[in-house]
Amino acid sequence: MTMSVPHDDGLDSDKEQLAIPCTLMRGGTSKGLYFRADDLPAPGPARDAALKALMGSEDLLQIDGLGGSRLVTAKFAIVGRSSRSDADIDYTYGIVPPGRGIVVYTSNCGNISAGVGPFAIDVGLVPARGPITEVRIFNTNTSKMLIAHVPVSGQRARVQGNFAIPGVPGTGAEIFMDYRATTGAKTGRVLPTGNTVDRIALEDGREIAVTLGDVANPCMFVRAQDLGRRGTELPNEINADESLLAMLRELRGKAAQQLGLCAHWRDAEAASPALPLAVMVAPSAEYIDAQGRAVDADQLDLQARLIFYNKCHESMAGTGSMCTAAMSRIVGTLVHEAAYRGDPGGEHSAATWANDTLRIGHPLGVMKVVVRGRHNAGNGPDRLGYERLGFSRTARRLMQGIAFVPRPALDI
Repeated sequence: MTMSVPHDDGLDSDKEQLAIPCTLMRGGTSKGLYFRADDLPAPGPARDAALKALMGSEDLLQIDGLGGSRLVTAKFAIVGRSSRSDADIDYTYGIVPPGRGIVVYTSNCGNISAGVGPFAIDVGLVPARGPITEVRIFNTNTSKMLIAHVPVSGQRARVQGNFAIPGVPGTGAEIFMDYRATTGAKTGRVLPTGNTVDRIALEDGREIAVTLGDVANPCMFVRAQDLGRRGTELPNEINADESLLAMLRELRGKAAQQLGLCAHWRDAEAASPALPLAVMVAPSAEYIDAQGRAVDADQLDLQARLIFYNKCHESMAGTGSMCTAAMSRIVGTLVHEAAYRGDPGGEHSAATWANDTLRIGHPLGVMKVVVRGRHNAGNGPDRLGYERLGFSRTARRLMQGIAFVPRPALDI
C-alpha cells in the first residue's frame, strides 16, 4: 500500500522521493528531527516507514538518513496544536535506535522535550509572549503535562544567553522545564510497587535490591556497589563490560515484568526496550569526567549512570534526572540513601534540602535539578507529590528545510 503525506508534492517532491519539511534541533544534550504533525502521515505504518527512512534506521551508522548513529542523535519530536483546553500543543517523542529497524514511542525524552517549546514558537504554533512564554505541552507518550518556560525575543525563541549545561559547548538561553505533573507517568504511581526497595532474584541465585520509581519515565535504580562497580565509571568502560550489561539487562527485564510493561522478563528487549530506564547510583565521589576534567566530590550529591538500550548515556537523560530527583526526596529509596550517604539528618542532607537542588554527577559533569517534595492528603505511594520538580536546558535550531524519503520506503 502506498501512502502520501499532507504536503504539496508540486513544491519539492518528485517521482522518486517525497519531500517532508522538518527542523533539526539540539534539545539539551540530545539532537533530533522536529516535525509539525500535519507534515507527516497519520499515526500508523506509513508514518513509521517515513520516520525509519528519514533516520536511516537499518544501518548502525544511519549513513543513508539524518540520524547520527548514536542514541542521543537518533530521536525525533512530532508537534501539533492541541485540542485539549489545558494544553497549547501535543508532543509525541520517538527514537529510531540505530540498526534495529524499529520506531519506539513508549517513553518521553526530557532533553528533546526542551526543544519542543522553542520549536512550537518558531513555527507559529504558539504565539510568543515575552519576555518568557509559557508553553503547555501534552506529552502523548505518557499522557502527562509539561510546562516549558521559553525566553523569547520578538516572535522567536531566544537562543543566546549565559546558561551552560554539561555536555553542550558554550552557553544559551535558559529554558526551564516544569515536570511536577509527570508523577506516575506510565503506572499511575510514584512508587509503582508501593515499596521504597524491592528485591529482584537473578537467574544465578543472587538477590539485588532496587528502587522502582515512576516520575517522568519509570526508572529502576540499583546500587553500583551491589553490581561490583564504583559508580564513577565512564560510558566506554560500562559499554565494554559485558557482564555488567548482562546483569542490568536481566534486572531491567524483570523490573519491566514487575511493572507490567512486558509479559515475561525475557521479552523486555522487544516489548519494552526503553522502559524502565536503568540507573546505577552511588554516593558522591571525585572522578574524572569523559572530557578529562576533574570533578570534586563536594560538587555533587550523588553519582548516577543511566543505561538505556544496553548502553550508558553520555550524560544524563532529562526524564531520568526527574525520577532520580523525585526518589531522592523519599526516605528509604536507594537514591535517597546515595544522596544523603545514609545520614538523612546530617549536614550534607540539610544543605541539599535547604536549596531545593539535587546535583547529579554524570559522565559529562554535574546536572542541577530542582525538587521539593510534598505529601498529598492521605497515605501511600499514590499520594506522593512535588511542589517543585524541574530542570533547565538550552536548545537551538540547527537547520530548517526539506528532508527526502525514497517513495519505495512508503510501499508497505
